[in-house]
Amino acid sequence: MVIGAILAGGYGKRLGSITSEIPKPLIEIKKDWTIMHKQLFDFKYIGIKEVYLLVGYKNEKIKEIFGDAWNGIKLHYLVEKEPKGTLYAINNFLKHIDTDCLIRNGDIVTDINFNEFVNFAAQSNYDASIVLTKMRSPYGIINLIDDKVIEFVEKPIINKYINAGIYYFKKSSYEYFDREYDGRDVEMTVFQDLVASRKMNAYIENNVFWQSVDSIKDLENVRKEYENKEDKPWGYEKVVINTEKYMTKKLYIKKSYQTSMHYHPNKDETMHLISGSGYILLEDGSKNMMKKDEVIRIKPNTLHSIVATNNLVLMEYSTPHLEDTVRVKDYYNR
Repeated sequence: MVIGAILAGGYGKRLGSITSEIPKPLIEIKKDWTIMHKQLFDFKYIGIKEVYLLVGYKNEKIKEIFGDAWNGIKLHYLVEKEPKGTLYAINNFLKHIDTDCLIRNGDIVTDINFNEFVNFAAQSNYDASIVLTKMRSPYGIINLIDDKVIEFVEKPIINKYINAGIYYFKKSSYEYFDREYDGRDVEMTVFQDLVASRKMNAYIENNVFWQSVDSIKDLENVRKEYENKEDKPWGYEKVVINTEKYMTKKLYIKKSYQTSMHYHPNKDETMHLISGSGYILLEDGSKNMMKKDEVIRIKPNTLHSIVATNNLVLMEYSTPHLEDTVRVKDYYNR
């Protein structure tokens, strides 16, 4: 059994008045859906049943909303009266458990496949695993030939990796955390020792959304991403166009996940595979494999499930029936 933890004790001072009354994890990324809702949602649908919230600043606000349990997850609160850094918080948490754990920073919003990460980490020969993401330049890039400017590129993704703020620690790594607190964070202490001992490996998943909410601009990026977006146990769906005549959705289904077995009484839809791989599973057990740039029509009242064999991105073009899904079999206990 893996136990989860969220580092949620900081002040969030760079977010100004937004965090004057609430802690950063309670910031809404869309109506009635906070950063912490999204994070606990991710934990639930990889089977985590127990989560420790490592809290401090205005922790009572978190307790008011989430209480002792959320959506089947048991919640524990470890409260710091004054912030003492990530090393202290994690070391304090590890004293309360006796199993492997999945820890994430409380200001990260991402669509990373946590199930794949946990399996990767648990099956590896390393004591600790870290998720990495490619860095987006905070500045525009200018390309040159000699002294001639040939191109402006606005804040591109560059080929360097940064810490994504998501970690898996096996019990065998806990001894690295057992040290006197000296004011330094875990990145400058435990991680350095794990790396020196060759005990840490990295999980990389490219082309998925990741954002650390450290500033107003970061929050704007997340809220823009969440316009017309709904998180699902298997990934997400996002309405791109919705008119009186037709509707377009983007579907993202994580590797090894599938939608419910369902049908649409009225909606006539066509699926267009953009990236990844998967298939349409029909009622009789047959599989309609999808190929890149190929389209597959699904007529009304056709019982089906969409299965991802790799992280799958689809565009769904359909008649405009937004609430027209009848689930016959749900795999996620929603």
